[in-house]
Amino acid sequence: MSSSLTPALTNSSKTAVTVHPTAIIHPKAILGEGVEIGPYCVLGPDVVVGDRVQMISHVVIDGRTTIGADSIIFPFASLGQAPQDLKYKGEPSTLEIGARSRIREQVTMNPGTEGGGMVTRVGDDGLFMVGCHVAHDCILGDHIIMANNATLAGHVVMGDFAVLGGLSAVHQFVRIGPHAMVGGMTGVEQDVIPFGLVMGDRARLTGLNLVGMERRGFPREDIQGVRSAYRVLFGPDGTLAERIEEVAQAFSANQYVRQIIEFARAKSSRGLCQPRAQNGG
Repeated sequence: MSSSLTPALTNSSKTAVTVHPTAIIHPKAILGEGVEIGPYCVLGPDVVVGDRVQMISHVVIDGRTTIGADSIIFPFASLGQAPQDLKYKGEPSTLEIGARSRIREQVTMNPGTEGGGMVTRVGDDGLFMVGCHVAHDCILGDHIIMANNATLAGHVVMGDFAVLGGLSAVHQFVRIGPHAMVGGMTGVEQDVIPFGLVMGDRARLTGLNLVGMERRGFPREDIQGVRSAYRVLFGPDGTLAERIEEVAQAFSANQYVRQIIEFARAKSSRGLCQPRAQNGG
């Protein structure tokens, strides 16, 4: 950081933090140890910043927002401002951002609402590239990647290691399963199974995120089991409900297939995203 940063004590009076003279920090904001706040940043009274968080410059954080330790926030990010929801009436909802988050330029994240549980929660180790938006009441797991200008509507749930390609958009209340991947410029209107790969103007399931599974060290036999289960689950025979039960029985020993089945059985208002042709993967 710039040598023009000036030291300041945290609210706990334990360790000095560095704050640029042009930054505006409300005296009630809580700053952890080793925090660095660059030029023209603005922090509101209910903001809690974890240890060693860095704000490069021009970052605005407001509302009841918590930033996890070792995160880095780049210029012109806006976190914790009021949700873009006409039903929001100023209720004391929160935004919780996990540790080691990388939040790039012009990213926006909004707190929850009374209609969605009062919290927007972002897990640890996420990468949010330029221009991403995380709307009210979204629940995101760990190791999420959202590429440039990817957007989430309200109430979206994303599992661990899920990836959204650039310029993609996810409809409200949609679930994106763990390890799933959404291709760039894809509109997602239905739930994406764990390990699923979807793409298209309106998303269709095109297979499995096999590259991601291999890179993360999934056992070869388990990957093969997931591929076999996928072919049955989205095959031409019977109804989807019947195929779900068939897969549940035939692949009960595969923990990753069980994860897909549990996801498919869960109550959802959006339905499952499926292949364009029901002919297996």
